[in-house]
Amino acid sequence: QVQLVESGGGLVQAGGSLRLSCAASRSIFSINTMGWYRQAPGKQRELVARITSGGSTNYADSVKGRFAISRDNANKNTVYLQMNNLKPEDTAVYYCNAQVITGPYWGQGTQVTVSS
Repeated sequence: QVQLVESGGGLVQAGGSLRLSCAASRSIFSINTMGWYRQAPGKQRELVARITSGGSTNYADSVKGRFAISRDNANKNTVYLQMNNLKPEDTAVYYCNAQVITGPYWGQGTQVTVSS
């Protein structure tokens, strides 16, 4: 099992930045893939970014060049999502996800609201 706790959401103006954190209950280097997803009202949950245990990353087209996923190599339990040049369409609840053999695990989500 993996427990995930997100933090760092909030209200920001368009063009601003936020950094989300996801604290896992065990080393993220033992987890196949860590990811960030988001869900806007009335829409399906979508992948934003993910990083494998080997360090490979991939991003949704809508956030490429603006968002960056990274791991805390010292802490080994935390994954970050740096979000720059935020747009109103980035408004959503952001969820941390861990993919392990026993299945996917989710955090409780953190709200990000971008005002125009």
